[in-house]
Amino acid sequence: MRFHLIDRIESWEPGRHITARKVTSRQEDYWQDTADGPALPFGLALEALCQAGTWLVLLSTGHRRRAALLSVGEAVLHRPVRPGDVLLLDVTVVSMNDGAAVIDGVARVDGETVLEARSIMCALIDADSLDDPADTTRMAGQLLGGGPVR
Repeated sequence: MRFHLIDRIESWEPGRHITARKVTSRQEDYWQDTADGPALPFGLALEALCQAGTWLVLLSTGHRRRAALLSVGEAVLHRPVRPGDVLLLDVTVVSMNDGAAVIDGVARVDGETVLEARSIMCALIDADSLDDPADTTRMAGQLLGGGPVR
């Protein structure tokens, strides 16, 4: 099973920054039951930030390189993400070369910071070794405004 946790790429600057979003829905299968109601598991909120970073790498390298998570320096959840929340994901490149990238990210809901992560280290690997290039190109077009992601 694959989780696509990015619904749309709002803006991006090659090798520097990306803003993406995820609209959450009660219909999704991953909600964690808590005393205060369903919440997005911390790991999936962090995964959404990492996926935004992966798209930044893919777009910045013409779909040739893909980020593979190596480590997270620090991640703090400030409040739970609830069904219906729209996550706005901001990821900034701290450093990047042909073999690795370090990114920082912030997830917000209605302007309120819900998750911060720093020093996310990723290996940059050949994208073709993980996904069909045609699928990556199709999905990139959809995330950039060309229709729904399937």
